[in-house]
Amino acid sequence: MPQNQDVQVAVLSSYIPRRCGIATFAHDLATAVRGAEPGPPYTNGDRVQIAAMNDLEAGYDYGPDVTVQIHQQRRDDYRNAADILNTGRADVLSLQHEYGLFGGEWGDYLFDLLDRLRKPVVTTLHSVISEPEPKPREVLERIGARSSVVVVMASRAKMLLEEVYGVPADRIRMIPHGVPDVPFGDTEPFKERFGLAGRPMILTFGLLGPGKGIETMLEALAKVVPEHPDVAYVILGVTHPAVVRESGELYRISLERRAVELGIQENIQFHNRYVSAQDLREYLQASDLYVTPYPNKEQITSGTLAYALASGNAIVSTPYWHAQELLANGRGRLVGFGDVDGFATNLCELLQDGKLRESIRRSAYDFGRQMTWPRVGEQYMDAFRDACRTFAERATDFAPVRKVLMRMSLPAPRLDHLFTMTDDTGMLQHSLYATPDRRHGYCTDDNARALIVSVMAWSLLHDEQALRNIHIYLSFLHFAHIPETGRFHNFMSYDRRWLDEDGTDDCQGRAIWALGYLVWHAPNESTRRLAVDLFRSAITALNTLHHPRSWTLGILGLHYYLRWFGDDADMLDHKNRLANRLDAVFAEHESPDWPWFEDVLTYDNGRLPQALIIVGLQLGREELVDRGSRVLQWLCDVQTAPKGHLSIIGNMGWMRRDGRRAQYDQQPIEAAALIGACKAAYRASGDDRWLMEMRRCFEWFVGRNDLEAPMIDFKSRGCRDGLTASGVNENQGAESTLSWLLSLLTMYEMQTGDAPEVG
Repeated sequence: MPQNQDVQVAVLSSYIPRRCGIATFAHDLATAVRGAEPGPPYTNGDRVQIAAMNDLEAGYDYGPDVTVQIHQQRRDDYRNAADILNTGRADVLSLQHEYGLFGGEWGDYLFDLLDRLRKPVVTTLHSVISEPEPKPREVLERIGARSSVVVVMASRAKMLLEEVYGVPADRIRMIPHGVPDVPFGDTEPFKERFGLAGRPMILTFGLLGPGKGIETMLEALAKVVPEHPDVAYVILGVTHPAVVRESGELYRISLERRAVELGIQENIQFHNRYVSAQDLREYLQASDLYVTPYPNKEQITSGTLAYALASGNAIVSTPYWHAQELLANGRGRLVGFGDVDGFATNLCELLQDGKLRESIRRSAYDFGRQMTWPRVGEQYMDAFRDACRTFAERATDFAPVRKVLMRMSLPAPRLDHLFTMTDDTGMLQHSLYATPDRRHGYCTDDNARALIVSVMAWSLLHDEQALRNIHIYLSFLHFAHIPETGRFHNFMSYDRRWLDEDGTDDCQGRAIWALGYLVWHAPNESTRRLAVDLFRSAITALNTLHHPRSWTLGILGLHYYLRWFGDDADMLDHKNRLANRLDAVFAEHESPDWPWFEDVLTYDNGRLPQALIIVGLQLGREELVDRGSRVLQWLCDVQTAPKGHLSIIGNMGWMRRDGRRAQYDQQPIEAAALIGACKAAYRASGDDRWLMEMRRCFEWFVGRNDLEAPMIDFKSRGCRDGLTASGVNENQGAESTLSWLLSLLTMYEMQTGDAPEVG
């Protein structure tokens, strides 16, 4: 591509009106790129499109430049966005990367898009960790490997990319943080607007939250005020939305309270608003001093610092990495982290000495001219052109590693019928067609399964209604729990009376499975704490369980619990004992033509080999993994029809050791269990045959079965109760619908080609 040829750019980032620094940066970058010198065949307005990251279900009121929206927790959104970008007119993707912006573990959902994308990527890194844990290291290494150009804003970041993350030096480019181009001048004319005429003004701006070091500045200001009683410290910006969601305005209130305790409340102004670019420029032009008392030395980029510097502010800052570079050579003052006296001394000196203050202001302003957005936009355009030129040479390096076997058109995961079947008590057991049947009340079995499905839906989709239902189902389990024995009631009437003294063994196992899964995937800490309390109380009942199937469900619960509490010796001991009991029962019953745990093959069979494989992997017992895989293959074989589709053993007689088997009634619970077991087998072996089996089992729901009848009602979004000799059972009860949703969500997760553990 010729050096001056124009390119079209897609920017992947949060975007205005979302309130975050990356969103503002992306908007300013897009504006600057549109304004860079254009060339044929595109006009400036066509040059940039935005793929916006959403953290809210409803998204934001974007402008027409946003052509793609991605909910950060919905993996199919990333894949769909890649398909749109692949067929769109953009030549290159400008990726704005910050930890927390993308979903998954350290943002690894991003690779659902990058692995599918067939265009060059220029990545701007807003954070680079110097001593990363394994997962964030892996994420950044993969981004570096996939990017044609990696942009950083500080020399320290370039060094870290080379030495820590192995990014080749020739792919790293230093481009400063862009800043608005404002004239240098006297601060006084701008102060009147803010009611501060004639008063020295100190400014901090940005989204407010713990970790900004404002507490240090308050303590320092208390030492400044006696010498400069008219000084005004303006803290500009709303509280960070993530902080508000977690703790409201408690942090801001604590700062206000501390100001009163220090007697400086008259010298502090909290301007709790999100300002326009023009308003921000005027605040910066009004301030005499700017402070960034951040406590984190590894902050590699600070947009607020860059703006303040280029606006000609005299800056006092802690020596985080970006500040060390920008404020070198007399362009500002550096003070140790948490050094209250150091801040106070430097602030007093600069307030007192106007000539010194103006000298620092001018030095900062002159340096900032190289950082103005028009110049930065031109540098990014050069990077985009270079990426397009080199991409073809390195295209094979970017070949995605995906399992095309899992590529199939899945229905959108919708929980409509789950919500229909759920009231404020829990999920009802049965339905008449698609209408809940209240006569049969509720059971713990179904509410445990509903809890797992809802936690999966929250983890994968961040469905707010699923989050509400998590509390309903967890509350049901809490009410069902019998503290004296550790066990759970199972059956409850519609008027909330328990109909049994003690629930079935399966009920105990499913409750433990659900609670363990919630411990690992809890949406918040308060939910996890209750799940932990119930799990630890319920685990004592494991020794009272007599049936292999209930042991396997308990093993699944222990497996997920131990993913969170890996060093809990008591729980590991429980898991070992259950594994040994399961192994012993298998040895007692198996024969060359009957590799099974009992003399009859009944329901939910796939959970037994699934448990063997999972426990074998976690405990390092290869013989259990091998046995589980062998049993699972037999289970799949005996449920394969001559035409190759899944033919589930029916519950009107089951399958006996002598070979007698019932064809009907076939129930969805078995297909779901097989899908879970095949996923475990694939995780253990990487063998594609298990992906093929998963697909075959899933297709049973959509009509590849003995009656060639779809089990899913796509109007209600429920699943029909089974295949009978006379046709499909049209009722859509809890067990069948939950089996369908569990299967769909598992397949949905597996579409990426890996096998994360979600169910």
